[in-house]
Amino acid sequence: MASKGLPQMGDEVFLTDSGIETDLIYNHGLDLPDFAPFPLLESDEGRTTLLDYFHAHLDVASERGMGVVFETPTWRASPDWGERLGYDLERLAELNRDAVDLLRCIRDESRSSLPFVISGNVGPRADGYDDEALMTAAEAAEYHAWQVGVLAASGVDIVSALTVDYVAEGVGIADAAAGSQVPSVISFTTDVEGRLPDGTTVAHAIERIDSGSLAAPAYYMLNCTHPQHILQMLQDDAPWRRRIRGLRANASPLGLVEPDEGQPLDPGDIGEFGELMRQVHLVAPTITILGGCCGTDARHVRAIADAVTGP
Repeated sequence: MASKGLPQMGDEVFLTDSGIETDLIYNHGLDLPDFAPFPLLESDEGRTTLLDYFHAHLDVASERGMGVVFETPTWRASPDWGERLGYDLERLAELNRDAVDLLRCIRDESRSSLPFVISGNVGPRADGYDDEALMTAAEAAEYHAWQVGVLAASGVDIVSALTVDYVAEGVGIADAAAGSQVPSVISFTTDVEGRLPDGTTVAHAIERIDSGSLAAPAYYMLNCTHPQHILQMLQDDAPWRRRIRGLRANASPLGLVEPDEGQPLDPGDIGEFGELMRQVHLVAPTITILGGCCGTDARHVRAIADAVTGP
């Protein structure tokens, strides 16, 4: 699907939000079964929590004069996860639409001339890489078409699939987006060597999705790894690298480690995190969409903004 009209396709650096699930669970003490923030939309208190989360990130971008790409809190709001959490499709559709409306209200109320991209967030069908749960591309397209269709009809600018860990599901999501006539983004979960969990290189995954989907994604992203590992992978200045436009990185180079006795996650060295993200952009200038993943919060996004824009 064509990316025409997407402001994040230029040379300017955009900010994303951070690790919403880990932030709300470990920093704010909320209970999010199955790492699902979308049920917060059902109460005034929950909506306020989500509004505060996004406003904290928007404030950073506004202060630095940067555009944003914000993800709807719908990573778990697909049919299987919704059923597991007790939601039928009718109510799940309402909550997907509410998530889009939440970001639209923030955008409209900000009255800012800075670009504000609303991305409909789609998560994987399974919880992590599981050989027994692997789908064909056709099965993935059929499964994800429902949520992608709801988000597209709600007026998102783009649909982003985060934490994709095998090629066929990426192809299926791209095909579902093509069917709903909305641009797509595929973001891969990678290990410290820059490979998907099944050993596929990012280069090969991009090649297979670009060639195997009905409409190639607008661009690709990487997530759930530390920027120091991404820097190593980006030393290869090949055409596939220029298809990557975004990085949502983990706070810790060790990955997500469960805290003991309910203590908050270790945020890592936040200043160093921001500097490493700046280096990622310098090494690969087409990577212009920067934000956080597991263990990060608005402080990490501020560090990125400070590092990229300077004092």
